[in-house]
Amino acid sequence: MNQKSITEGSILKTLIVFAFPFLIANILQSLYGAVDLFVVGRYCSPESVAAVSTGTQVTQIVTSLVTGLTLGGTILIAEYTGSRRLDMVKKAIGTTLTVFFIVAVIISILMIVFERPLLTILGTPKESFDLTMQYVLICAAGTVFVCGYNAISSILRGYGDSKRPMYFVLISCILNIFLDFVFVKYCGLGVAGTALATILSQGTSMVIAVVYLKKQDFIFDFKPASLKPDLFLVKRLGKLGIPISFQELMVRISFLYLMVVMNRCGVYAAAVVGISSKYDVFAMLTGTSIASALAAITAQNIGAGKPERARKSLWYGLSFTVIVSSAFWLWAQIAPETMIGLFSKDVHIIEAGTAFFHYCSYDYILISIVFILNGYLNGCQKTVWTMISSTAGALLRIPLVWYFGTHFAGNIGRLGIIAPTVSGIMAVYTFGYVLLETKKSKKNTTFPKSS
Repeated sequence: MNQKSITEGSILKTLIVFAFPFLIANILQSLYGAVDLFVVGRYCSPESVAAVSTGTQVTQIVTSLVTGLTLGGTILIAEYTGSRRLDMVKKAIGTTLTVFFIVAVIISILMIVFERPLLTILGTPKESFDLTMQYVLICAAGTVFVCGYNAISSILRGYGDSKRPMYFVLISCILNIFLDFVFVKYCGLGVAGTALATILSQGTSMVIAVVYLKKQDFIFDFKPASLKPDLFLVKRLGKLGIPISFQELMVRISFLYLMVVMNRCGVYAAAVVGISSKYDVFAMLTGTSIASALAAITAQNIGAGKPERARKSLWYGLSFTVIVSSAFWLWAQIAPETMIGLFSKDVHIIEAGTAFFHYCSYDYILISIVFILNGYLNGCQKTVWTMISSTAGALLRIPLVWYFGTHFAGNIGRLGIIAPTVSGIMAVYTFGYVLLETKKSKKNTTFPKSS
């Protein structure tokens, strides 16, 4: 399996070709939660919908933590790949896989130990508390699969291959949809069925990925002896990944606080936030996909001594993302009730969510811009700055949620104003930082010297 070059040829074509598999993979991954909620909404009670909605918010904390390390691994491997240091690429892969396994074990233990206190803090409705406990506990048992798949994806993408991660997630998604209907509709397992479908499909995909790569002429052999972590690279992975994980965690905590406020408003309000979070993911898919691709493209091109190529990729990415995210914003402005109706036909949920969708949809455009800018900065290894930036946004979101939740408790729609307000502020100062850095230095960005 040869390394895929993303440091040569047409910049626009390279960005589109490399980012497209990211987009497809993210769409497929988003179907996990969407199908879970769809199936539960069709065949189970409103309490079950609220349980999956709240449980998903908890499991997304894990996803946030893993996402940081995933991107850190991608940047690290992309740097060494761009500079043609294949010996360091092999060491980086072994280190990444080992670190992800250790992190998976730690996260599983923490989720099991702190599950009940966390759900209590979140104000999970009593009607759905036990169901939410069930969902989170099963997902905790499958954390190793989440980390394993993400580790392999980060390795391949950093190496310049964004297609194979797409194929692996396609397998997982198809199996997840099949098992969702089998476990929930036909076996009557309800919320537990959706959680089981998720972890079994991810586990299968991870095993298939490892077996496939071992049979191919891949640079890494996956032998136990090759999994020995390199201390220098562990530190570098932590330096790159931990700030990203921290910023993702802070953003997730701020949204969890929103869930706390909505849970106090009852089951229907909790269901609205859960449904809204699914559309957030889909509407921002282009932004998150290009941002992830841009981080790898930027890292490889800077490693290859071509920073101007990385900067041009940024502007192409911004333009394309704004166009696509605007389409979702328009849908929410014209017919928000149709968006909610795809997940639930309950008239109370639709009525509660219409105004919320109308306001929060402005965030589709604004946060996508932030994603692209941060993707570029992460590729430049400015992860500490993006951490500070995103943390500031999260800390601003929390008091706004408190204010609107206190003064407009009976108006769920007003809470939808919060996300676009914060994202707009973040977009302005992040864009300013990128312009400042670009103006300051037209020379190549340098990476830390390797051992």
